[in-house]
Amino acid sequence: MQTKTRQNLITQIRGYSVNGTTAMSDAVFTNPVTAYASSERLQLEKQTLFRDYPILMAMSCQLANAGDYLTEDFSGTPLLLVRQKNGDLSGFINACAHRGAPVAQGAGTRGSGFTCPYHAWSYELDGRLRNIPGEEGFTCINRDDYGLKPIPVIEKYGMVWAIPNPSINPAPVDIDTYLGDLAAEYASYEFAGYHHFATQILEPKINWKMAVDGFLESYHLSVLHPKTVSPLYFTNRSTADGFNLNHRMVAVRKSFDKVDEDAELEKDFLLHTNILYTLFPNTMFVYQRDHLEIWRMFPDGDDPSRCKMVLSMYTPEAVTGDSAQRHWENNLRLALDTVEAEDLMLGEKIQRGYQSGAQEFVTYGRNEPALAHFHASLNKALSLEGSIEVKIG
Repeated sequence: MQTKTRQNLITQIRGYSVNGTTAMSDAVFTNPVTAYASSERLQLEKQTLFRDYPILMAMSCQLANAGDYLTEDFSGTPLLLVRQKNGDLSGFINACAHRGAPVAQGAGTRGSGFTCPYHAWSYELDGRLRNIPGEEGFTCINRDDYGLKPIPVIEKYGMVWAIPNPSINPAPVDIDTYLGDLAAEYASYEFAGYHHFATQILEPKINWKMAVDGFLESYHLSVLHPKTVSPLYFTNRSTADGFNLNHRMVAVRKSFDKVDEDAELEKDFLLHTNILYTLFPNTMFVYQRDHLEIWRMFPDGDDPSRCKMVLSMYTPEAVTGDSAQRHWENNLRLALDTVEAEDLMLGEKIQRGYQSGAQEFVTYGRNEPALAHFHASLNKALSLEGSIEVKIG
């Protein structure tokens, strides 16, 4: 994080401490419960947000070497990312051009391309069709038309995005424009040097947006997390800043007020805060003092009350030795236990209420500006009512 940004945030947080307040939007924001419970709304989200927008897929360290690949289909489209021999990163629909079987599973390294498990059609790392067994049966086809379908992939700041729609021109998206002023902020972190520690998948019975919501306000900390998070963080004290469709919220550790000198706070700002970036449409990018957590939320099928939460943890140094392994396993377990036992357990009860039709709308207070910004951004992307600009004062 840049020096000027840290200084501005310190000034804001000091003011909140003196006045006993937090970042505020200019108005209360109401959202219909159908945003969380409607099958029609979910289909619109799947066809728009999870096909036409950049989806954060991984960090560069997960695809460090030529031939490294990973696959996933959380967006609803089977995707394959692979590092080329020249160092570039390519993305494809993970489906054989013959009969649609996936040509790769999981993640790993392939030095000689991919082979379909159905009829052994094989492909180069760059997606070109290499071999057709029994080729005499396919003499009329143009081989150039039967490569793996490319998708747009963007790699920058140690991060990898993909757009799951093969009909979009695979020319790179201007990710700096997409990130707005956050681009320079991400450049300052030097995430390209981080290391992947572990990935875990949760499958709660809640809407995917509710899974995002749990990260977007500090108003609930003392009530829902009295023994886990509340002892460490101030309740209802956080900053809020929008960056196009994206957002940054800074939650404040109680250690912040114990540091008298701003110069010392500026130096150790990340030790006394928790930086939560909402990367539109579905990712919470959380900088936690000495490591990085990326939470990605996806719809699970056609049920608006089901989702998948994919948590990946990254460390600034490679984990070597039993002591370091135990340390990071404990960090991972704490994150999962807090979310599963507290946020998601209550969230499933809330979701059942939404599905029952017990209420018509939910309310985000002025002291919950990140929530309002997120849902207003969704409405804007989906061309729905409520696509207003959320002003934060």
